[in-house]
Amino acid sequence: MRVPRLVGLMAVDARETARARGLFLAAPDRPDFHRTMVDYVVRQYPRPGAEVPAESMVYVWFDLAEGEGGGGVREPRVPGPPAGGLQHELGEPGDAFEVIGR
Repeated sequence: MRVPRLVGLMAVDARETARARGLFLAAPDRPDFHRTMVDYVVRQYPRPGAEVPAESMVYVWFDLAEGEGGGGVREPRVPGPPAGGLQHELGEPGDAFEVIGR
C-alpha cells in the first residue's frame, strides 16, 4: 500500500486519512496527539507514495506554535553587502598583504 500525502492536512484530517488506508499515525513531538485537532502536518515519514505493509506506522510532525521557536522573520536585509570582492577592496598603506594587480 502507498503512504498518502499528509503534509498540509490538519491533525484530525491526517488521522482520518491514515485510518481510511489502514495505517497508524504517531506524532513524536506531540504526546497529546490523540487530542490534537487543528495543527497542520509539516513533515511525515515515510514520504508520500512510499510502499509500506498494511497497518504500518506513519510518523508526522507539526509546526511549532507562536513563541516556541522557529526560523524568525525573513524580510530582505537592506542595504546588502557591497558587490565587487577583492577588486574593490582597498588595502591599508604599508599593508604586507596589499591587493596587487588593480
